[in-house]
Parts: sequence; structure tokens; C-alpha cells
Amino acid sequence: MDLVPALEEPLKKVLGPPTAKVMAEHLGLHTVGDLLHHYPRRYEERGQLTHLADLPMDEHVTVVAMVADARLHTFASSKAPRGKGQRLEVTITDGSGRLQLVFFGNGVHKPHKELLPGTRAMFAGKVSVFNRRLQLAHPAYELLRGDSEDTVETWAGALIPIYPATAKLESWKIGKAVQTVLPSAQEAVDPVPATLREGRGLVPLPEALLKIHRPHTKADIEDARSRLKWDEAFVLQVALARRRHADAQLPAVARKPKPDGLLTAFDDRLPFTLTQGQQKVSKEIFDDLATEHPMHRLLQGEVGSGKTMVALRAMLAVVDAGGQAAMLAPTEVLAQQHHRSIVEMMGELAEGGMLGGAEQATKVVVLTGSMGAAARRQALLDLVTGEAGIVIGTHALIEDKVQFHDLGLVVVDEQHRFGVEQRDALRGKGKQPPHLLVMTATPIPRTVAMTVFGDLETSVLDQLPAGRSPIASHVVPAADKPHFLARAWERVREEVGNGHQAYVVCPRIGDEEDDPRKAGKKKSPEDEAEKRPPLAVLDVADQLAKGPLQGLKVELLHGRMHPDDKDAVMRRFAAGETDVLVATTVIEVGVNVPNATAMVIMDADRFGVSQLHQLRGRVGRGSAPGLCLLVTEMPEASTARQRLTSVASTLDGFELSRIDLEQRREGDVLGQAQSGARTSLRMLAVIEDEEIIAEAREEAATLVAADPELEHLPGLRTALDALLDEEREQYLEKG
Repeated sequence: MDLVPALEEPLKKVLGPPTAKVMAEHLGLHTVGDLLHHYPRRYEERGQLTHLADLPMDEHVTVVAMVADARLHTFASSKAPRGKGQRLEVTITDGSGRLQLVFFGNGVHKPHKELLPGTRAMFAGKVSVFNRRLQLAHPAYELLRGDSEDTVETWAGALIPIYPATAKLESWKIGKAVQTVLPSAQEAVDPVPATLREGRGLVPLPEALLKIHRPHTKADIEDARSRLKWDEAFVLQVALARRRHADAQLPAVARKPKPDGLLTAFDDRLPFTLTQGQQKVSKEIFDDLATEHPMHRLLQGEVGSGKTMVALRAMLAVVDAGGQAAMLAPTEVLAQQHHRSIVEMMGELAEGGMLGGAEQATKVVVLTGSMGAAARRQALLDLVTGEAGIVIGTHALIEDKVQFHDLGLVVVDEQHRFGVEQRDALRGKGKQPPHLLVMTATPIPRTVAMTVFGDLETSVLDQLPAGRSPIASHVVPAADKPHFLARAWERVREEVGNGHQAYVVCPRIGDEEDDPRKAGKKKSPEDEAEKRPPLAVLDVADQLAKGPLQGLKVELLHGRMHPDDKDAVMRRFAAGETDVLVATTVIEVGVNVPNATAMVIMDADRFGVSQLHQLRGRVGRGSAPGLCLLVTEMPEASTARQRLTSVASTLDGFELSRIDLEQRREGDVLGQAQSGARTSLRMLAVIEDEEIIAEAREEAATLVAADPELEHLPGLRTALDALLDEEREQYLEKG
């Protein structure tokens, strides 16, 4: 973070090229400073053992345990036909559970001599299952003897740091490397101003780095953690505060709707009244649009809370004020659907320049990559002349050819699906920076919003419009109770029998291109048995049409179909001509068919919490209650199954997003999926550290208001430069 010459020293000079290469490739660590900020994940205490019972599958783990017994077996195999093959099975225990280690072939000799019953050691490897038992195959290990100089020195503290490690580099090797560079910690420049540090009782940075890597007591770890968390929260919030400060200096055209213009005409046509939430959020947006600085607002709303209506009214207000509005959708299916529903909501107000169009009307055009040349030319012409007040499109809107007459507002639907560059390119289309409204149906806890979208003001829509129905969700354990799955298909038939429709969602398409068995390296037979490929749309649609849903009209939809075919399938489903739509997650966002009441999600454990919540929001959109069945083969005790149970137990998206975050790695939060940069959060837990983030945000705002260029805080400037290496700088700028 705070890289100064000693901390900028490349690791290859300090640790030697082979180790440095592995650290760079597998852990993204390049300098002494990077390594000092690679903190232990947890600490083992001598005499206290890891819970072997809780080991996660398929993850790289480090455990400290004792050898209970070791047996050498011989067997015949293709390589050793005369029974000369050797397999060493070692059982280790920690009092709570047992774990099998296996070594094969020539690899058995050393462990056979060293891993004698009663020996304690650290073991590292990938947890797999063989014959329904957990095992580590060929783990690396380090004996904890406490006699040789080296071991005593390295493990001298009572607390053994366990580092996030990889197959190529075990935790104890990282520990030794840290030991080598630890003296440089003394030269770390402190980013937090002294007054703030003393006021909050935080230890200086060099001391925090020593204590996090070589603690003598648990209190040392606490001191170091609270200090390092503050650093992360504070430096990030300063970066965001500077963005907000810079944005507030930008000019924009104020957009105030005419008193009896398009917006008024639209509101008069509405067959219902807006919810209080919609009215409140609209006011916040209109107030922002009326200022001479660009609006940067995040609109969060549950699936079906009426965000599109709020966004449409904002777009109409801008058209009223003489500008144009663009709405950016993540997929063609969604762009087409938004276009259809907006034109429907506006009626003759969307027929500007046409016979029968109302006098205040404007033109609403759609622009996607797969449009025919003539339609595309006309749409581009309507935009450049200003004839079209509203355009809805995919990233095709961003291409160089697309020119606007006067772009006043950009609405981005489902923020997390757009690369940062794309949003930036669209913002660059205005003569002055346009106002920006970002919509998401993924509820984001307050702290995450402060961290990820810290340069956006937030509005929340939390009531559902009248006429929406509740959705019942249930987990269907297909492996334990196959009759539950049979019952699920009966329920689908019942819904169709009552005149409704259903979705069946699968994780995969099932054509050659996405077949996991064709891709990558060959798997061992145990792997194959344990991890079958996820169910695929093409297979499932076929099995259902011939089996449990025989006689119903079943169609399929996935991302690799031709756009016209996709559109046709969606139109037939929307018109009620199809009973069951078997689809991938292309339907996750924004697909609106009020008559669809049931959804069966196959291999539901392969989806994330927020994805399941989004998918579920596609049913219960009309007056009939919705039903969502989460089918899984995962055993009851698994975390995947617990995740599904939590989705089934609540419809509150904010509650689910907390659960989701607690179960995922924090680093995922900071959008490095969009920026490609490593996460800068190593210590901060976005959910648990809500208070720290909120306080850091206040401190950062005060500090930036007083000294936007940070002229008096060189340490903080250095830390910012390191946090915002170019990629992250761009990420924040374009956010």
C-alpha cells in the first residue's frame, strides 16, 4: 500500500527468482511491500488443533495435526503388474476429526520414515473425497519438532501464522519469506495522519505489520488488525471522497421538466398511482437533475419494485428539458424487452413525428448489435438529429458511430454487468458530462454501497407495487428424496393445468463449447464420480419433453441462440403459447411474464445467492402466487445446502445479500471482476466492519474538503498511489 524504496524492492532480489516467480504468478505479490501486506488468514496455537471436521472441499488447506497411524500397502497396477505398487496411508487426528493422507509410488519412502505415530506436523494440500471419506493426496508437510535451529526460529511464537497459500507455495514457506522481509516493515510510511491515529488509539503502521506476522499474544493480533482495517477503510474512502469532490466540480446542464410537457402527459395516462417509495426516489432524482453538476446516483430496488418506472420518468423529464436519455441494458433480450415495455407504457407519447402521435410525443428507438443495416441506419439518424428522445440499447450504443444530438441522462441497468470502460465511453458522448443513474436489483448492504459505489449517492426502493404476489420457495433434495423431484414436475403440470406457465433453469447450455468434460485436463475416476458436470438446458429440455412433462409445449432459450430466435422464443412465451421455458440464466434479469408462476432451478447449488434471488423474482409477477423449487443433490450438512435453505427461508434481498457476503470472500466485493485488479481489501470485512467504514468515510470527507490535493499528507498520497495503481484509478474514475 504505502510503498517506499525499501518496500518497493522487487521480491526476486530478496527471495531469489524461483520463489518470487511463484509469488508473482499465484499470489500476485511482486514487491517487499506486497508480501508484508499478505496477512495470515488465521493462527494456529501450539497444543490447539485445527478442526479437521470442518475442512472445505476442493480448497487448499493447511492443518496442524498429529499422526495417529501409518500403513504401507502394496498393490498391482498397470505400472507395477507384479504387486510392486506402493501406497502409504497415514491417518492424522486433531481430537475432533480424522483425515486420511495418501502417498503413492516412490513418494512413500520419506513420509514412511518421518510420519510415525505421535509425530506432530503441519500438512498442506487440496481436500478431496475418496470412498466417501475426506483425504489429502500427496500433501506437503513440515514436522513441528522444535529441535533444529531453523524450525525453532520459524515457529518460535506460540501462535503459528497460517497464510493464504497455493499448491505451489505452502503456508510455512510464505512464513519464512515474510521472516526475511520483516525488518523492512520499520520503513513503512504511515498513511493515517498522526492526529487521527492518536485520537483513535491506533498503533503505528510498522508496529502493526510486525504484530500481524509475528504476534506473541492474541492482543497483538487484535491491535494489528484494528490498525490495518482502518488503513484499508480510510485510504479507500479518501480515494472515493476525492472522486466525489472532483465530480462536484464538473459542469452539467440542469434538466428541469416543462410544467405541461411530456412527463405531465405521461403521469396523467398512468392507470395506477406511484408507491410512496417511487415518489420519494423520483423527487431525489429530479432534485439532482435540476443542478448544474452531474448526478451520480445508484438506484437499488428489489426485483419488481418498479425501478423501470422511476427511470422512465427521469428520462421523460430530461426529454422535456430538451435533452436525450439513453438506457444501457446488459443483454439484447433485455434491451428488446425494455423497449417493448416502455413503448407500451408511453402509448402515443412514444410516437413522436408519426400520425396519431400525441403533441408532446418523442421517438423511442432501440439499438442492438444484431439489428439489420436499414433499421440501424434509421435509429442512428434519429439520435443525431434529436428526433429520438429516448434510446434503449446494449453496448452497441457505445460504438464510435453512435452520435447524440444532446445526451442529458444515462441510465445503466444492472451495473455489475457492465465493464467500467463501457460506462465511461457512453458518458463521453455528451457535450458536457451527462447525468448518470445506475440501477441494480441486487440489494447491496449499506457498507458495501459505501465501499463499492462510494462515489454514488444511493436511493432505495423497498416496497413492492400493488398487485404483486408472494413467492413460496422450497429446497428439493433430489439425491436423498427422489420422490420430491417427481412431485416438483407434478406441481409444474398443475400450474400449467391452471392456465399458467413455468421456467426450468439450468447452469449450462450443453453444446460442445461449454462441456466441462471436453475442456481442460483429464479427471481421475473418483473426481468424475464426485463432480458430475452441471445439468444442461439441451439435455434437460429433451428429458422433460419425453418424460415428466410429456404433452406440454416445452421450448428452450440460451445465450448462444441467434438473437432473432431468442426474441421469437420470448415472444411466444410472453404470449402464452409455450407452457414451459427451459433456459440458462439469460432470463435472470428483467424478463417480465406475469402469467409465469412456477420456476424449477436445477443444480441450484451451482448458483450464487443473489443470482437465485434474481431468478426467483421472475415468477409471482402477476396476481397468482409464485412457486420456486431449488433442486440440489448436495448432502444436508454441506454449506451449499445451507445456502439454499437460507434463500428459501426469506424473500428479503438485503438479508440475503448479507448472507451472500458472509459466505463469499470479501475481495469479490470491490468489483475486481470489472477492473481486473487485485482486491485491495485484505483485512477489512465489509459486513462486520460497518462502523469502521462509516467512520472512515466521515473522516475522509472532512479531510478531503480541507485539503483535496492532500498536499500536507505525503504518506497518504503514497498510499493512494499504491492502492490506485492505474487499473484501480481508472476503475474508480469510471465508476
